[in-house]
Amino acid sequence: MEVKELREFAATIRLETVRQVGRRGFGHIGGALSVVEALAVLYGGVMRIDPENPGWPGRDKLVMSKGHAGPALYSTLALKGYFPMEWLGTLNQPGTRLPSHCDRNLTPGIDMTTGSLGQGASSACGLALAQKLDGGGARTYLFIGDGECDEGQVWEAALFANQYKLDNLIMFVDWNKRQLDGNTDDVIRLGDIASKFSSFGWGTQTVDGSDVAEILSAVEAAQSVSGKPSCIVLDTVKGLGVPCVEAIHLNHHLVFEGELLDKALAECEAALKEAKEMV
Repeated sequence: MEVKELREFAATIRLETVRQVGRRGFGHIGGALSVVEALAVLYGGVMRIDPENPGWPGRDKLVMSKGHAGPALYSTLALKGYFPMEWLGTLNQPGTRLPSHCDRNLTPGIDMTTGSLGQGASSACGLALAQKLDGGGARTYLFIGDGECDEGQVWEAALFANQYKLDNLIMFVDWNKRQLDGNTDDVIRLGDIASKFSSFGWGTQTVDGSDVAEILSAVEAAQSVSGKPSCIVLDTVKGLGVPCVEAIHLNHHLVFEGELLDKALAECEAALKEAKEMV
């Protein structure tokens, strides 16, 4: 996709994610919205995938370690044709194929079950190592949250990835500066995330997480790195792209209905219209 198309794709993912959580009436909306642009870039043409054959052994894989961002990934997968759009209306309902957190046994296109924070980083390292041993050139893409970086397992995985020179592993850190209980600086101050991963032997970049062009350039640069894993820090806001959600400080999980939902939908629809009209 061209940059304009990626912007439209991101705006559509965001709208479908808001609709999806709104149908359920509550959910993890803040951290789902802040990874939308990165998902649009990856599924908009970067990743080697086949929606008609989700289990294709040679595919690139994605691990959403911050598994509560599942709704954004579900919207992306549905829009790419992995499963019917109607499934989005069943989020976290009894019998659903779309649970609150990602589950590879239920949802076509989900490559790893996640939600226990920190564990997805280790899983992604295992997938990437297997891909390297296979020699097919496939990559693994990993999303972790900034609050998730409180977990020691993240740093164990960081050491492992450098030790085994996993240059086919590209990790996104969603630096939205808030976690479940408040600001990351107030819970556990992370300092310079990019510098920390650099000290663990990773190639690092920091980009505007709302800019698909910057994200695309960063991914292309990371793909050219040899001999070490790559970390792209996404400078974002929790609830990104939906001003009425951004304005709610503790927006990790919200009751999402009534006036708030109506306003969020209106803001998403306006953003999609603007994206379509951009030259």
